Amino acid sequence: MPYDPPPEMQDLSLAEIAGLVAARKLPPVEQWSPKAESESHMRIAADGRWYHQGGLISRPAMVRVFASVLRREDDGRYALVTPFDKQWIEVEDAPLLAVEVKSEGSGEQRRLAFRLNTDELVVCGPDRPLVLRGSVEEPRPYLGLWRGLEARIERQAYYDLIELALADQPEGASEAAGLPIWSDGACFRLDRIAPE
Repeated sequence: MPYDPPPEMQDLSLAEIAGLVAARKLPPVEQWSPKAESESHMRIAADGRWYHQGGLISRPAMVRVFASVLRREDDGRYALVTPFDKQWIEVEDAPLLAVEVKSEGSGEQRRLAFRLNTDELVVCGPDRPLVLRGSVEEPRPYLGLWRGLEARIERQAYYDLIELALADQPEGASEAAGLPIWSDGACFRLDRIAPE
């Protein structure tokens, strides 16, 4: 079955992106509780590349399929889940990457959408939050997803977020005001590290 990637995110409005997100049907992995468990011999590196038995999975379509059945378990481990089998997968950081951001509006009216490295589109908001981990010297931004998953926000997209947040700052704002950014009615802080 051929894969038709979504249109370029910059050519879409946030309403169109939200419509594409709503129309996307992920497998109901959260409803599956297979008895059989095994090792997948797969690893997702911190740079977002997927490996099987040490070899790079170079076909984007395969990565998209695997990502569509990935979930994070209550104990923090990751698994590829089908109705019949759960296969454990090693994840070095976050399983996905947010590689591009689009913004509409400003201040509290802003909406942000991200494109993942699997071409999935995600609208940031209360159910898909931004969170900052790491340290002040080396912040690591993440976007919350579905099934307990997160996407690490790539450096350029993070810098784009900072520029947007700075543009929203009123003139003469003090450092105490911090660096908030809004999306879909929720406020996120780009200046506060969340506890690990």
